[in-house]
Order: sequence, then C-alpha cells, then structure tokens
Amino acid sequence: MIRKQLYIEPRQVALLKKRARAEGVSEAELVRRALDAHLSQVATRPDPAAWEREKAFLTGRREAGRGGRRNWRREDLYDR
Repeated sequence: MIRKQLYIEPRQVALLKKRARAEGVSEAELVRRALDAHLSQVATRPDPAAWEREKAFLTGRREAGRGGRRNWRREDLYDR
C-alpha cells in the first residue's frame, strides 16, 4: 500500500468514524472503498459530448459531398 494524506471536513471525520465502527472496519478501508466506488463510476460514465463531436464530424463529411472518395493519399499522412 502507498501512504497518502488528505484533508477532510470535521463533519466527514465524524461520519467516517461512525461508519467505520458500525461496519467493523478501519477508516482507511472505508476511504479505499469510497475511492474504488467513485472511480469505477467515473471510468464507465460516457462522455455525452463525445457523441455530439463524432456526429458533427460525420455530418460534415457527408455534407462535403465527397461521394465516398477521398482527396488525399496515404503518404500525405506521414511527416517527411
């Protein structure tokens, strides 16, 4: 384990102590569980703006009327 220090509000200290006693685990264990729960939710939460960016890109490509043909060569993608 890696030691970390953090500052929490006095009300959080009281709630943390109470919950740790009730569950029979250490305060540190509760903090680890809370971090795991939060980080797993954040990691799986979709980015709502990502689809809008993709949709705008695809719409722009369609409106450009390229007819399915590209106007570049593979070699153009590489730095010379």
